[in-house]
Amino acid sequence: MGSPTLEKLRSDALSLSEAERAELAHSLVASLDGPADPNAESAWDAEILRRLAEIDSGTAELIDRDELRRRHAGTQQPLLMRRIRTAV
Repeated sequence: MGSPTLEKLRSDALSLSEAERAELAHSLVASLDGPADPNAESAWDAEILRRLAEIDSGTAELIDRDELRRRHAGTQQPLLMRRIRTAV
């Protein structure tokens, strides 16, 4: 499946050590991301502060871990698998 170049690359990658394959996998997945958003950090900071304010004021609906797991059971797949499936 795939071009001869891809098959050679896959074969070579599988001959790497586990640590080297992990490093390669990390680099490949990171390469699927677009360029970093220069405003992302400040936007997340603002979102965190907003959520903390909701908790402090008592307006946030808080749930425990068991409820979170119940709500999301079977609905989420790991991010890596979503990216792989959408890239193929």
